[in-house]
Amino acid sequence: MDDPTEQSQWRALHQLLGRIDGEIGRVYTDRDIQGLKPTYVMELLRLHLKGPMTITELADSVGRTHSALSQKVAAMRTAGLVQTEAGPDARAKVVALTPKAEELAGLLAAEWRATEAAITELEEELPYKMTQVVRDIEAALARKSFYERVTEKLAQETTP
Repeated sequence: MDDPTEQSQWRALHQLLGRIDGEIGRVYTDRDIQGLKPTYVMELLRLHLKGPMTITELADSVGRTHSALSQKVAAMRTAGLVQTEAGPDARAKVVALTPKAEELAGLLAAEWRATEAAITELEEELPYKMTQVVRDIEAALARKSFYERVTEKLAQETTP
């Protein structure tokens, strides 16, 4: 059996996004900010601007699943960026920023704007816009989901 992981259409994209996140992370390292990851910034800014929210409210606010955000909140809590307390019912947790994260909010907003400006600048150097590629992929997936595409190919591969 050949190793199917040696071929990957997505590897370059994942590596590019990892590289960009790593370079954004260097901004935090340069400022000696411990525990902050670029993937936390949207949630931290949302909490700073809107105040404490349940995990479900925060997940809805940033377009993530409750499960994914619950894991991220646990990591941000470990990093000392958020705190949680019991919510309005026994199943809900309310997430709030710690003083450490509140102090970082201005930098995070400035970094977000600088990142968006850098993306705009980068897109101007390209023959096509990355944001247009994303919109085109989303339109294609609206016509036929990725799930449908994968299951069709899987059925073709496993059919004798």
